[in-house]
Amino acid sequence: MLAAWAVMRRENLNEKGRRTRAIASRLAHAYPDIRVPLRHRNIFELLVATILSAQCTDNRVNAVTPELFQRFPTAAKIAAAPVEELERIIRPLGLFRAKGRSLKHCAKQLMERHGGKVPSTMDELTRLPGVGRKTANVILGYAFGVPAIVVDTHCRRLSRRLGIAKNEDPNKIENELRRLLPAEEWLGFSHRLIIHGRRICQAQKPKCEECVVNDLCPSSRVSSTEAATQDPRS
Repeated sequence: MLAAWAVMRRENLNEKGRRTRAIASRLAHAYPDIRVPLRHRNIFELLVATILSAQCTDNRVNAVTPELFQRFPTAAKIAAAPVEELERIIRPLGLFRAKGRSLKHCAKQLMERHGGKVPSTMDELTRLPGVGRKTANVILGYAFGVPAIVVDTHCRRLSRRLGIAKNEDPNKIENELRRLLPAEEWLGFSHRLIIHGRRICQAQKPKCEECVVNDLCPSSRVSSTEAATQDPRS
C-alpha cells in the first residue's frame, strides 16, 4: 500500500484526525464492551493490581490478587504487612521484590498523606511509589471517570503502525492522541488499541487480513485492492 502510505504521510492534522476517528469507530464496533481486565472490588484494589501488572500479564495478576486482597485488603494492612509476606504472595509475577517494596511504600504514603484513600489527580497519583503515568491514567479513567489515555506497549506499537503517532515516548504519544480525538473517546480508544494489539495487530505476526482497519493503516500487509474489496466491519 505504498500509495496509501504516501498519502497518509502528507496528512495535515485535520485529515489525520478524521482518519483516527474512523479507526476509533471501527474498533468500537469490533470491541463494544470494554472493562478493566484486572479483577478488583474497589479503587485501592485496582491501584494495587495495576502496579503488579507491570511487565506481567493480567491473568497472572488475577491469579495472585485473591490471596493478597483477602489477607491485606486495605492500605493500612499492606503498610503494616511484612514485606517478605507480600513477596511470597506475588512471587509468581516476577520482579516480586521490587513490586513488594513498591506496594508497601505506596500503602504507607497513602496512609500518611491521603488517609488511606487513593487520590484522584495525576500529580498526586504519580507521587506514589510504583505509580507512573500509565498506572495513573488507568486509575483516573476507570476509577474516577477522568478523560485519560493509557499508553502501554500495545497502544504505543499500534499508534505508530497506524501512522497516528510519530514519537517513541509514551508521554508524547499520549499528547499526540489527545489532539486527534475528543476527550470522551480517549479511554475507550486506547483500551481498544490494547485489545486489538493482543488479538490481531501482534508485534511479530500481525494478522492484517483479519484487521478491521487494514484499509486505513499505512503498515498493512494487505494490498490496497484486497482491502478495497473487504467489508472492514464484517
